[in-house]
Amino acid sequence: MVLGEFTVPILVVNFKVYDASIGLRALAIGRAAERVYLDFRDSATIVVAPPATELRTLSESLEIPVFAQHADPVALGPHTGALPPEAVKESGAEGFIANHSERRLRLDEISFLVEKSRLLNLKILVCASKPIEAAAVSVLEPDAIAVEPPELIGTGLAVSRAKPEVVTNSIALIRKYNKDVVILTGAGISSAEDAEAAILLGTSGILVSSAIMKSQDPERTIRNMVEAMLKATRKLEFSRA
Repeated sequence: MVLGEFTVPILVVNFKVYDASIGLRALAIGRAAERVYLDFRDSATIVVAPPATELRTLSESLEIPVFAQHADPVALGPHTGALPPEAVKESGAEGFIANHSERRLRLDEISFLVEKSRLLNLKILVCASKPIEAAAVSVLEPDAIAVEPPELIGTGLAVSRAKPEVVTNSIALIRKYNKDVVILTGAGISSAEDAEAAILLGTSGILVSSAIMKSQDPERTIRNMVEAMLKATRKLEFSRA
C-alpha cells in the first residue's frame, strides 16, 4: 500500500513551531529523519512538515518528502498572511496537512483544498478528531486521513493505546465510503510502543510531533518508531499467512 508513491508504514513529523523547528535546527532534524529513511527506504516513508518559513530550505536540501503544516483555503489574491496551496507548491513541498486540531477547517474548506491539491499535484493529509468526521472527510478522497482526538494531542497519551476504539471505529466508518485512502494514527504518539500499537490497530502509520521535536536524540526516536512500525507490520503479515 502507498500514499501516492510513498511506501507504508509512514511516519509524518509535524515540526509545529518549537524552538527546534526553526532555521538550522529544523534542517538538522530534517537531515536526521533523512538518515533514518535511507536505512529503510524500500520499506517505509518518512515525511517532515516544517513551518512555512523553512519549506523551501528543507525541500531543496532533503530527499524525503516535505509537507506544509497547513494551507489556507483561498485563491490567489488579496489575502494578507495567507498560505495558499500555490505557495506550498512553489516552495518545493510535495503536499500539506489540513484540518489539524490547532488549525481547524470547515468541511467545505477541506473540499476546496482537496480539489486544489489535485490540480497542483500535491498530496493532502487531512486530520479528523472523531470517527464521523473521518468518514465525512473520506468521501472527499484526500490522499490520507490522520485520526487524532484533540484532547490527547501533546499529552503523551497515545490514541492508539488510550482510546483505541476511536481508531478502530474510524477505520470501520472510513472503509464504508473509501476503500483506498491511507489512514494514520495521530495524537499523543510518544514512544515506539505507541507506533507499534497504531499499526496493529490497522492504520498505515503515524503523525507525531512533540515526541520527536522535544527529544534529546530525535534521530534515535525516529528510528525506534520506524522499527516498531515495521515490527508490527511483520506481525500482521505473519498472522495472515
